[in-house]
Amino acid sequence: MGESKQYNVMVGDDLITVETGKLAGLAGGAVTVRMGDTMLLATATMSREPRSGIDYFPMSVDYEEKLYAAGRIPGSFFRREGRASEGAILTARLTDRPLRPLFPKDMRNDVQIIITSLSVDQVHQPDILAIIGASAALTISDIPFGVAPYDGPIGAVRVGRVDGKLVVNPTFEMMEKSEIDLRIAGTRDAILMVECGAREVSEAVMVEALEFGHQALQPIIELQAQMAAEVGKAKRGYQHFKPAAELETKVKAKEAGRIAQAVAAPTDKTTRNDAIEGIEADVLAALADQPAADVKEILHDILQAVVRARIIKDGMRPDGRGLRDIRPLAAEVGISPRAHGSGLFTRGETQVLSLATLGTPRDAQELDTLSPDDEKRYMHHYNFPPFSTGEVRMLRGSSRREVGHGALAERALIPVLPSKDDFAYTLRVVSEALSSNGSTSMASVCGSTLALMDAGVPISAPVAGIAMGLVKDDHGYAVLTDIQGLEDHLGDMDFKVAGTAKGITALQMDIKIKGLTAQIMSEALAQAREARLKVLEVMLAALPVSRPDLSPYAPRLTVMQINPSKIGAVIGPGGKMIRKIQEETGVKIDIEDDGKVFIASTDGPSANKAREMIAGLTESPEIGRIYTGKVVRTTDFGAFVEIMPGMDGMVHISQLADYRVEKVEDVARLGDELTVMVINIDEAGKIRLSRQAVLAGWTPEEAMERDRKPSGGGRPSGDRGGRPGGSGRPGGGRPGGSGGSGGYRNR
Repeated sequence: MGESKQYNVMVGDDLITVETGKLAGLAGGAVTVRMGDTMLLATATMSREPRSGIDYFPMSVDYEEKLYAAGRIPGSFFRREGRASEGAILTARLTDRPLRPLFPKDMRNDVQIIITSLSVDQVHQPDILAIIGASAALTISDIPFGVAPYDGPIGAVRVGRVDGKLVVNPTFEMMEKSEIDLRIAGTRDAILMVECGAREVSEAVMVEALEFGHQALQPIIELQAQMAAEVGKAKRGYQHFKPAAELETKVKAKEAGRIAQAVAAPTDKTTRNDAIEGIEADVLAALADQPAADVKEILHDILQAVVRARIIKDGMRPDGRGLRDIRPLAAEVGISPRAHGSGLFTRGETQVLSLATLGTPRDAQELDTLSPDDEKRYMHHYNFPPFSTGEVRMLRGSSRREVGHGALAERALIPVLPSKDDFAYTLRVVSEALSSNGSTSMASVCGSTLALMDAGVPISAPVAGIAMGLVKDDHGYAVLTDIQGLEDHLGDMDFKVAGTAKGITALQMDIKIKGLTAQIMSEALAQAREARLKVLEVMLAALPVSRPDLSPYAPRLTVMQINPSKIGAVIGPGGKMIRKIQEETGVKIDIEDDGKVFIASTDGPSANKAREMIAGLTESPEIGRIYTGKVVRTTDFGAFVEIMPGMDGMVHISQLADYRVEKVEDVARLGDELTVMVINIDEAGKIRLSRQAVLAGWTPEEAMERDRKPSGGGRPSGDRGGRPGGSGRPGGGRPGGSGGSGGYRNR
């Protein structure tokens, strides 16, 4: 390998070190990036030959989450890393999004970026370092990245807000107190990517955080510029896949303004697409001797120019709406009779059905990742089937896009969910995109809010989402409310904002251009708030508040607290006791390390029975309390009675009855039930019991006093002695029979 060289930069209070020349010398570009003891290896490599027959730039980004980085062995059967975790997929997407706009659009060479975790200290978060490492590896490589007019490299930081103060790259611990979790990436002049979760913060705070973050990432860009100058490779040439100018003239002649006419006619997505596809077919047939891919690219550019010009110059959008207009809205709940909660949300031709399921704590997702968290209590999954766009394709599991959209909706709803102490259920929401013409992720936020409310989850406030767009050129710009698919594809910004009436809970932004000013961001956020409040009105008309009762098909959770030292008694040897309770009562039981017990059942009596059984296993005996138990052993001087599972005490022969007992077996035989009072527990934990105290109706104080000063001959003393029966105290009750030892023995 070549000579190793290190570069250091302070970002906030943290030192970031980027090193190259030591590892992975055959990659196109390779660096390690480190903050604290969190260190990643980032590599970037480009294929020698371009791919033919494609009309896009083929770049892939993978984040390899290796558990050895935290000194752990994978928990899977094979004890090696398998499919990428959700967190790894989201980190890869986070890295991909700001890098992609800085590559030449006419390049068709494969570019592969692989980021591998080498060390994770679970203090400094690795996702921001992944973006920095990927940018640095590309910058010093021979790959044509970030060269004019695509100004690179990029920097990235995380911004938190702790105690009202903005901080750069907060630790995992600091993030627990932070109002926002903002990840931002950009160049010297522009913000390119934003991913944010927040606790209902205002639009003004969000703009302040964005500006703060963009300023904070500047030193990282300067560091990479220095690296490029000192150790960077010469950028490689590539084959330009761009249609000839002569062909562009021919296509425009054949198209003859028909695309503009199709766009000018307000109609639905299908009709408009059919018209544009018909024009494309005519032009392709007329120019059959020309490369079809080039013809399609020119037609796409014409469509883009027409749509953008109408928006900026005329304020008219493809479907005839004004810049601030929202498509027709509809909301409904209770769609699925058996799901615990369901919400249907429709915005124009976009429709999402969300379904909520309530589970027990054991249903929480176990995490085997580098995150300090070991489980997830709330899961949001998003599905985008091919029929939602009228297409046909194989179903092959969740795509990265689906994982990302689900995570965004999940992030939007987390701030309003009740705490586990207040609502112990595990929550899962699945959003099914049934029809798509843009912004299904924000529709899933709305549908999922309704589903949770329909399920009876006491959320603190409803959350709605809206997707904003931007079209900008030399003549001006236009901020679009509620963008549809065509505007997203042809525009310059996809800006998704979710929140309550109070403030923002989630934000995701991808920018394709530079020059996004604070004024434009403020304007977009203000329009988003205006639209969000309108959407909330429609949602609350369908269901104003969370239902007071859970679905009859949802489990009922009873929560009780036991002494953690008693957990073993409830579980029993090899789980024997807890299985017995569950089999006898039909409930499901979860026990946490702090002694919190969750009992899930479909009816109240079963839960109560299980609770009583657990209480019997875990409670400690109390002096003066009355118990009913079985005789487990007899001796000449008394009987031993099991008052709790695995816990017994002795009833002295003098305390077996309210009359003189000559022989223990006259009153207490093995297996008999006796109702007794605890009258003493010595320092060694030995328990003294009295049946006489129950029969005579003594108070605990009387019983303890008489135990200390027994009357002669073992007979009861005082005017209350000799009375059969008892006081019927709670927990004991009056033993059966009116006299004679047999009656007492056979209650």
